[in-house]
Amino acid sequence: MELSKKHNSNISDHIALIYYYCHEKYFNHVLNAAATAQRKFNDPIFSFFHAYGTLMQDQIPEAIHELETIKDRRDVSLCTFMALVYAEKKRPNPDRDVIQELDAKVKEDRKSATPKGLYYAGMFLWLLGRNDKAREYVERMIKISNGSREGIILKGWIDLTSGKDSYAKKAGKYFDEGLREKAEVFSLMGKAHYYEYRQNYSGALETVNQVIVSFPGFLPAFIKKMTLLLALQDWEQTIDAAQSIHPDLHFINTHNMVDRAFSQAQGDSDLATELGYQLVLLGRIKEALKWYKTAMTLDETSVSALTGIIRCQLIEGRLEDAEQQLEFLTEIQQSIGKSGELLYLRAVLGVKKRRPQDEVTNLLNDAVDTHFSALQGLPLGVDYFEKLNPDFLLEIVKEYIGLCPAKPPAQGQPPAPQLQQCASVLETVVKIVPGLIQGVFLLAKVRFQSGDIDSAQSSLQHCLDQCPSHAEAHLLMAQIHLSQGNFKLSSQSLELCLSHNFEVREHPMYHLIKAQTQKKTGQLQEAIQTLQIAMMLPGVRRLGGSAKSKNKKVELSPADCVPVFLELAEALWLNGEQHEAAKVMQDAINEFSGTPEELCVTIANADLALLRGDTELALSMLRNITPEQPYYIQAKEKMADIYLNHRKEKRLYASCYRELVEKLPSPHTYLLLGDAYVNIQEPEKAIEIYEQALKKNPKDGALASKIGKALVKTHNYTKAITYYEAALKTEQQNFLCYDLAELLMKMRQYERCEKVLQDALAHDPVNELSALTNDCRYLVLLAKIQGKVDKNDDALLSLDVQAKVLKRVQLEQPDAVPAQKQLAAEICAEIAKHYTSIRGYERAVKFYKEALVYCESDSKVMLELARLYLSLDDVDGCQQQCSVLLKSDLVNEDATLMMADLMFRKQDYEQAVFHFQQLLERKPDNYPTLSRLIDLLRRAGKPEEVPRFLEMAEKHSSRAKFDPGFNYCKGLYLWYTGEPNDGLRHFNKARKDNEWGQNAVYNMIEICLNPDNDTMVTGSKSNKQESEQLAVRTAEKLLKELKPQTASGHIQLRILENYCFLATKQKANVEKALNVFTEIANNEKDHVPALLAMATAYMILKQTPRARNQLKRIAKMNWSIVDADEFEKSWLLLADIYIQSGKYDMASDLLKRCLRHNKSCCKAYEYMGYIMEKEQAFRDAALNYEMAWKYGNQTNPTIGYKLAFNYLKAKRYVDAIDVCHKVLDAHPNYPRMRKDILDKARAALRS
Repeated sequence: MELSKKHNSNISDHIALIYYYCHEKYFNHVLNAAATAQRKFNDPIFSFFHAYGTLMQDQIPEAIHELETIKDRRDVSLCTFMALVYAEKKRPNPDRDVIQELDAKVKEDRKSATPKGLYYAGMFLWLLGRNDKAREYVERMIKISNGSREGIILKGWIDLTSGKDSYAKKAGKYFDEGLREKAEVFSLMGKAHYYEYRQNYSGALETVNQVIVSFPGFLPAFIKKMTLLLALQDWEQTIDAAQSIHPDLHFINTHNMVDRAFSQAQGDSDLATELGYQLVLLGRIKEALKWYKTAMTLDETSVSALTGIIRCQLIEGRLEDAEQQLEFLTEIQQSIGKSGELLYLRAVLGVKKRRPQDEVTNLLNDAVDTHFSALQGLPLGVDYFEKLNPDFLLEIVKEYIGLCPAKPPAQGQPPAPQLQQCASVLETVVKIVPGLIQGVFLLAKVRFQSGDIDSAQSSLQHCLDQCPSHAEAHLLMAQIHLSQGNFKLSSQSLELCLSHNFEVREHPMYHLIKAQTQKKTGQLQEAIQTLQIAMMLPGVRRLGGSAKSKNKKVELSPADCVPVFLELAEALWLNGEQHEAAKVMQDAINEFSGTPEELCVTIANADLALLRGDTELALSMLRNITPEQPYYIQAKEKMADIYLNHRKEKRLYASCYRELVEKLPSPHTYLLLGDAYVNIQEPEKAIEIYEQALKKNPKDGALASKIGKALVKTHNYTKAITYYEAALKTEQQNFLCYDLAELLMKMRQYERCEKVLQDALAHDPVNELSALTNDCRYLVLLAKIQGKVDKNDDALLSLDVQAKVLKRVQLEQPDAVPAQKQLAAEICAEIAKHYTSIRGYERAVKFYKEALVYCESDSKVMLELARLYLSLDDVDGCQQQCSVLLKSDLVNEDATLMMADLMFRKQDYEQAVFHFQQLLERKPDNYPTLSRLIDLLRRAGKPEEVPRFLEMAEKHSSRAKFDPGFNYCKGLYLWYTGEPNDGLRHFNKARKDNEWGQNAVYNMIEICLNPDNDTMVTGSKSNKQESEQLAVRTAEKLLKELKPQTASGHIQLRILENYCFLATKQKANVEKALNVFTEIANNEKDHVPALLAMATAYMILKQTPRARNQLKRIAKMNWSIVDADEFEKSWLLLADIYIQSGKYDMASDLLKRCLRHNKSCCKAYEYMGYIMEKEQAFRDAALNYEMAWKYGNQTNPTIGYKLAFNYLKAKRYVDAIDVCHKVLDAHPNYPRMRKDILDKARAALRS
């Protein structure tokens, strides 16, 4: 009995070993193990396994022959017939009759199968991966054998490998049940695998050790122990375990191993691909390419081999070939699944072709995400480490680092986002593979560039402890010492670096750090000589080629090379060699154009421009740096410094800090944030921030001024005056008097304002420039006050005094002449604005021209004068100013926009669009310009041209669809083309934005109140009344979101609020609204929106004559772009009144006026069609309805009906039928369309 048990135990051990080989797909091992066991035990199951191994190596005839010899053996007959079915199906031309016959035998044999027969059948199905079917056989076997232990163990394995968590969780109890009687290798290994699945690596290791003790010859247990130690990251024991399996492992060369494997399987494409990869790692690219091509020859569909070819092409610089192959792989990516390596190669190509940095970064991010997603759910084992591929991750990290600034960020600034991603990847790699020295070094480098100097130094020291000869680590350590001001230690690190690796002299970083140390210690000439040596190194001057030294041992990125140029330029400038410095800087611009380091060069070049006193050039350089780029923060800080210290333009200074304040919070930037909020018309937030600062420093008069101005914007005038007066007591009168006086003037407290100014001017004569400047400002404001109270003589006298003061400044302080001329120009411009506001246009023109005498190139003054000419309808004067401005500033956006407006007025639409196109080609996401262009194209009758500009914006930025400006423009286009619901959806996406939100809300309210763009006086159908009232309620909610910041804005808000009352069509509400409209019209001269609103109210109240009077009043006014839509609505409403009373000629004149200013006016064409139809001119009517149908985007069924009807009358039967179909497709039950038009047109065609 004991001998029998021992015999069975030996059989089960061999079967367990064969199971292992089967699952690992080591089918040659299966043959050998089965043959050995068959000779030892002479059991048919081993013959079956031998046949199975033969079958799985695609030796089908031999396998069938072997299976035929054992098909009558009772215990294995069922699994043998199943294997025969499987073998027959694997044949190139399966015999269906044979399969059918074998299937019948399987069914017949299953009925009388023994428990062992069912067990082996279940085992065979399990090996084929058919776990559900295998479970059926094993459960039946367990049932008829009264709980067979072997069956329970096999069921545990089936459930564990089913891929279903619900089954796998139960597997543990089956293995425990199988182990109750005795320890068996198959059940113990099952339990170890179960623990591993549950990530209980310690439990799994304990169980495997039990297997090794009990069954010391069972090799899979040793392999499993090694993988478990790997998962536990116990490196020393992992090596011990590996060496216990194969003592000579550390002598084996991986390349030789693969080469040997390929010699034994020369048709294996995967092995050829692996050989190629091994050669890439060895730097033997040409040989690698040869093996990748061999792999492709063996398997034309091998994606990994093609990927390898692309990798080699990129390394060799064959970018066009690589790009073609990448495009092909990208196209088929959906079928093969996303590949991290493919995304990485696309990123490398992007870097080499100098694609936008955000595009490359996104590809690298996708590569990392895709790579790590393949690891999700994998236990820490061999498969995990193989798929982790640390070398590949380090390649990605190097590409990330190449996109980042070489220097650490300034204190308080965040690192580049790519560095954060690098750190995340490297921390994972270093944790899992701590012996990978290059990973530790790169982590130190990333930490240094992120500004975490201490952590970088710690990582670097660990790296040097492990590998003292690591040259790059010594270089980085020298850099760290230099940043800490430890010049002696920095020099020592350089010497150590040189002693370990003499070739480090070929790396520019060595010379750069040496030169920086020399410069810091006062050795300027020596530093220049060191940097000139660095400039001569191979790869520093790329000249459009690869930045790689000749010996190919030192890879140079732009980040390595650019500091050499910049340091040399600075050193030369400091040494008085300005011309040489400029030449070096120009070389840097040429060398690094299109790389991320181009921005670093730009900032350094801006510094040199500032040293030359050319602030405008410096600013124009810095403006080109966008928020996505790594040097944006430094650029913005530099711009802010220029505006504050060079240009004295605080408004622009504040705008620079609007984005920076979130990233660099400090008292100084908080004050600037307050300024920014004021400038973007959010004074409530500004006041909150200012008050926080004022509590800490209550005597700060400047803060009181800021708060006062913010309070003025919120119309809290009384509190503003209190702030100013409190600040005046702190003796900060010089600038606060003006603010207080200006506020009093706005409040029409002229006498009080005059007193404040007179008090400020009541002082002894002064010669100080600042005092004279303040006097000028007070005198100008005093002149305005005296003008308000009809003291014109005093006003002229004040202006005369101001002119004398300016002359005195020019005589007494000639150095200040340019600044004072600028000030004089600003004063004249302010006076001109004052006269413009009181409609004194001639005097305004005079003072703008006087401002240009003082400062002939002042673009702001030229623009204001051009706008004034435009408002006076002096097209030639406006065009002259814009032309002069554009000669000196080709990219002036406002001037270009105005020229476009002029061309539009001259009906030269091609030129108008050309000017807009110029702006949008330079910056496709210039949404203010795009919104103007959309309006212009609508008015030019060319709305179909809008989509291409929207597409340009989308192609320019992958996130365009999420941009509020883009959504606003898209909404505008959809609204204008008769799709108000879609327009509303896009406006809603822009609604919360600071820049676009208010306009978007205004448009949403307009759509809610009048979605079909009809005159509001038309009656509503009963089935529409409910939806219209819902829309009114929506409009009322939206009105609460409007926060106008100007007087005209508040008037517009009041008008819209009362339009909601009109929309109810209830008499009491309409009369209430009419009173408000009348009040506004009385207070504001010739206010077109108010007059139109009055006329609309009168029409709803059926008081047509009164409505007509208001509309005729508007019709006599000069058209203005500001009120363009209101003019159009007024003309349409008056035309409607004339049409109702049969005055077609007068209506036609108004409609032509509409179309002159808006060639897309659908309603005007509709009314013209109606008039022509009434006059029996059906062809002309059809032409007008055709235009209305076109510009209404063929969505309005009423227009469609009228067009089809007039086509019918004009005997254009085919056209009539086409239109009928379009209308009926969208509105199948549209009344009378089919009967009145479609049937008649068809009948006419037949006859």
